[in-house]
Order: sequence, then C-alpha cells, then structure tokens
Amino acid sequence: MTRPVSRRNPLEGVTQLLVDGTNLLHAMTRGPDRQPPAALIGRLRGAIPPETKITIVFDGPPERSIRGERIAGGLTVQYGGRYSADTILVTLVEDAAMASAESNATDSILVVTDDRDLKFALRKRGARTTGSAWLIGRLDRPRLASPSAGNARPPAPPRIPQPQPGEETEEMTEPRWNPGRGATTKRGNPRRQPRSARPRS
Repeated sequence: MTRPVSRRNPLEGVTQLLVDGTNLLHAMTRGPDRQPPAALIGRLRGAIPPETKITIVFDGPPERSIRGERIAGGLTVQYGGRYSADTILVTLVEDAAMASAESNATDSILVVTDDRDLKFALRKRGARTTGSAWLIGRLDRPRLASPSAGNARPPAPPRIPQPQPGEETEEMTEPRWNPGRGATTKRGNPRRQPRSARPRS
C-alpha cells in the first residue's frame, strides 16, 4: 500500500524524484509562449536536495540543446519519443519494483504530475505522487531560504581587553595625536642642523 505524502515535506523518505516534465512546463506557462525544457532543468537541481536523484521525462523527441541523458549530478532527462511521458514514468516505477526484492521498493519514489489517470496508475504500483503546484512553489523559493553548509551563526567579533581601574595600558601612556594647526607641518630632516646654527665661511 502506498504511504501517504506528507503535506509539510513530500520529499520525506524519497530517494528518487520523477517529474512529468511536459505537464510541469504546461503548469508553469502563464502566457501563450511555451517555456523550453532547459528553463526547467537549470532550476530543478538547485531546488531539490542533492541526495535525491531526479529524472525528468518529456513527451516527443529530444531537443537539440539537450543531447545527453545525464545533465547534472543526480539529474537525468528522458524523452518519450514515440511513447508518451506517462508510459515512460510507469515503466520507470515498474523497473524499480522488479529490480528490488523488497515489496515496498517503490515507496521511496515520488512522482510530480497533475494527470489523474497517471497518478492512479503510479499509486497502484506503490509510488507516491504530488501535484505540480508543490514543485513550482519550491522552484520559486529564494535560494537564500534553503539551508546552507557552514556555521549557523556569524563569527564572534574579536575580544578587546578592557583596562582595570587604576591600570594604564600602552595606548594610554603614548602621546595622542592632536589635530589642528601645525599638526601636519613638515619638520624636515632631524639629523640636519638648522641654517642659523651652521658655521659661516
């Protein structure tokens, strides 16, 4: 039986994310112009944790700008060709089930699509599904909102020792610079005697 998707975090327990690319591009298009697949691929890897493998499936033949299946680390692009993207997605889930001896092998697969018939077919095979609205919201999230590696807090400022009452520091004993008239007057060469003190020939 398929485990229900968490509303807070649909990626909980997911190791592989399958995306109905054609369906997602259609949902992202708000005007008459269709967005190219490259616009989606470039943003998707940065919106999903790197430990989760991503497979995007599009309808039709591959585009010229995308020749290889593996585009980035852990991200794969497939085109259905003469088959529909729905058929490819169902086949990927079935292959995962056959490759593992565990009965719940497909429970760690999450498929993003708005197609009701496809959702029913995928859940019947043990995969989890969610709508494209969740992924679009994740793509629109600012990059700074995602957790980053490193220190959670900024480094503390350097500690400056404070003098105790009645104690003089080196800075307190040195004469301080006094701005004003003559503060930047050239003094000349201290080793050279002044003109009035030189012996007359």
